[in-house]
Amino acid sequence: MQFVVKRDILLKSLNFVQGIVEKKNTLPILSNVLLQLKDKKLSIVATDLDIIFYDEIIDVKTIKEGSTTTSAAILYDILRKISSNSELNFDLKSKNKLSLKSESADFNLLCLPTDNFPTFADEFESQEVTLNNNRFLKLLNKTRISISNDDTRHYLNGIYLHLTEAHGRNFLTGVATDSHRLSSSSLEIENISDFNSLILPRKTVYQLCSLLAETSDQLIMQTSENKIKFTLGKIKLISKVIDGKFPDYKKVVPTTNDKFLVVSSKDFINSIERVASVSLDRKEGVKLAINKDSVQLSVNSANSGEGNEKIKAEFSSENLNISFNSKYLIDIASEVEDKNLKMSLKDSVSPVLIEDESDKNSYYVIMPMKI
Repeated sequence: MQFVVKRDILLKSLNFVQGIVEKKNTLPILSNVLLQLKDKKLSIVATDLDIIFYDEIIDVKTIKEGSTTTSAAILYDILRKISSNSELNFDLKSKNKLSLKSESADFNLLCLPTDNFPTFADEFESQEVTLNNNRFLKLLNKTRISISNDDTRHYLNGIYLHLTEAHGRNFLTGVATDSHRLSSSSLEIENISDFNSLILPRKTVYQLCSLLAETSDQLIMQTSENKIKFTLGKIKLISKVIDGKFPDYKKVVPTTNDKFLVVSSKDFINSIERVASVSLDRKEGVKLAINKDSVQLSVNSANSGEGNEKIKAEFSSENLNISFNSKYLIDIASEVEDKNLKMSLKDSVSPVLIEDESDKNSYYVIMPMKI
């Protein structure tokens, strides 16, 4: 195998690969990236056995076709330190040595044969669903903040994607919860009939967000019994889905909360961050003393002191004291697009509904904490 390719083109593809490959793996081949030159195209493939990343580079000068695998991390690190827009000359000298030359630099990279690299069937017979890139990225960003890190409840370690209907319109809805908070966001979708509900794993969510943020290509989604495929131009991301049943989240969404708090989103976030600075543990509770026209925020840490601040607000009821995990509150408030954040409360111990007047298709639920 021998070819010439521009450094910036290959580096962009390898940048996405870094989030897929495992740095410390019991199977060395899974730390490698597959480079395959065929039909005047360079294929880039990486996997951790749960996610497969595939990219195709057509702007490549083919001298001799072939394939090999080499360390994804080392190749990426070398390319980062080579001058932008440089030409890279690759030459597979033997089955275990890949030569890379650029300008005055010369590298010999160790390789592993492609025979040991996992192969996958790219067979998806379901309907292709075309999604708006930016809207789907927004859905993922708004819901991923509530994905659980508790591996004992694996079915909460991702975003639950499913079809919903409201006012005669169809939506693709994403929901995530860690049992302390819940995020839901929907995008309107047309002409979809056979989408099976699934749980998209946390790692896949984050890799997909990285891809969507870097490309304007149209997003196409397809599913099978236990996998999902996303196509963005020449890039494909294929992932296993989580085998489990997502809980009936609608049971925890409050519908009878009758006390309403409206506060400036920006002021609220800044105030929480300031008073929470007194504690090194950002999971420390922030107490909200709410009255008719203001909210007094306070954090009291036994190890480092206390912080207090009052901001303007509108509250529809009598005084109420309630406490939250400050990090959870900041995460949710940061996703609210409207200049004002609206909270619907019942009392100091019941779930609180947070809504975004600028995005009627998203909402959040957060549990108060005892201090």
